[in-house]
Amino acid sequence: MKGNFAKCGSVLITGASRGLGLQMVKQLLATPERPQKIIATVRNPAAAEELQKLAKAHPDVHIVTLDISNETSVNAASQAVEAIVGANGLNCLINNAAIGMSSDLDSVTRDVMMKTYESNTVSPLFVTKALLPLLRRAAAEGSGMSIQRAAVVNVSSLLGSVQLNWGEGASFKSYAYRASKSALNMVTRCLAADLEADGILCVALHPGWVRTDMGGPMAPLSPEESISSVLSVIAGLKEEHHGGYVDYTGKNLPW
Repeated sequence: MKGNFAKCGSVLITGASRGLGLQMVKQLLATPERPQKIIATVRNPAAAEELQKLAKAHPDVHIVTLDISNETSVNAASQAVEAIVGANGLNCLINNAAIGMSSDLDSVTRDVMMKTYESNTVSPLFVTKALLPLLRRAAAEGSGMSIQRAAVVNVSSLLGSVQLNWGEGASFKSYAYRASKSALNMVTRCLAADLEADGILCVALHPGWVRTDMGGPMAPLSPEESISSVLSVIAGLKEEHHGGYVDYTGKNLPW
């Protein structure tokens, strides 16, 4: 991993019990230039055995219970996060938690559409809203835009690109997942417009097609390769990236 998180006081990662979220925690811990506080949220901490081991070995890892689609849980988590970060606020929020269900035209149902939209679009917005006072607290210190001040990174997908969903690019069939990530891109752009005056950087980021439970065994990238690049991009985010849609190499993607 390239890039420096040392001047970033705190990072919060949702969905950190497995997959890309857990890999983010591991790789942040593996570098001496890591944030002072790594806050890992999971729905069921007791079941997150690998994360629990990391937290026991590293006192700078804080596990917080969070069900992103439950308002009571979101509010309780935001209070827990405030107790961890205190007056310094939260520097970097990575909305990583998501679900992915294959749903072609024959198999898609209203229920699958709504559940996917709830997890992948609505929940990142309301998690961000709940943590906004802490992001604003961090943004009050310093100038410019970066994770050293305050940032919201929404983990999106290339599959959310409307422009690329054509021809060969339309071969992956999932009405629910594609629509939810496309809508997340719009949520990101709306947040960018609203939070610019606060100095809070907002970006949608595609981590690549990765060999995880969601990505499947055919994906070309390992979690280690993806997250090494993802963290490098996040560490280097600047004002020019605000409101952008980028991939794990930092390249701009078409909306």
